[in-house]
Amino acid sequence: MFDALVLAARAQLRPRMLALVLLPLAGALLLWVVVFAAAWHSLVDGFRQMIEWGAAKDWIGDGVARFLSEWIVALVLLVFLLPLTQLTALLVTATIAMPVMVADVAARDFPLLERRRGGTIAGSIANSLSATLIYFALWVLSLPLWLFGIPAFLLPVLFNAWLNARLFRYDALAEHASADEYAIVMMRSKGSLYGLGVVAAALQMVPILNLLLSPLFMVFSGLSFIYFELGELARLRARSQS
Repeated sequence: MFDALVLAARAQLRPRMLALVLLPLAGALLLWVVVFAAAWHSLVDGFRQMIEWGAAKDWIGDGVARFLSEWIVALVLLVFLLPLTQLTALLVTATIAMPVMVADVAARDFPLLERRRGGTIAGSIANSLSATLIYFALWVLSLPLWLFGIPAFLLPVLFNAWLNARLFRYDALAEHASADEYAIVMMRSKGSLYGLGVVAAALQMVPILNLLLSPLFMVFSGLSFIYFELGELARLRARSQS
């Protein structure tokens, strides 16, 4: 696992990898800014009606209600903009950028590794969608635990570690491993894959740095899974041939 992290850090500096850094985050940020801008007036009107509902409508004016609504909506959107942008960028990295990274790493470091194409585009999309749905379900189910101090710090790391591992592990092997080989690598490497997910999640959640270097961390995370899993696949085939 450590070797994969070192190799990923080196590969991160290659021009092709650096070019992938900003594209997922920039696209995700643009998407959610457009969505929030389109929903702005509807959200403000909805909050204004809530503020004016009941006894409040007898003493609060329309101007004050609209002012409060705009500030509330702006605060809510700012709170959700970063996590939604990061999640979307992570999905884009896993489904679109990963094939480019896999091709680059395989050509440079695993040129003799046969491509058995056990994965498919449909499988990648299904894996990403199911991982995202499970991730949101875990967040909803864990909300009561946020009343306690420690879970509020640990849960984001644990959940994001699982999401990183679930998203990247499929695409890292989809091109090169057969379906049987994929199952074997997953079975033998569960702990290490989750460990890579923990490293990725910890980097993505460092205050301030996660705002400045989030795209870099995402590509680094993808590269670390690629190096680890292609290395495991190469060793698996070497053992089977000996």
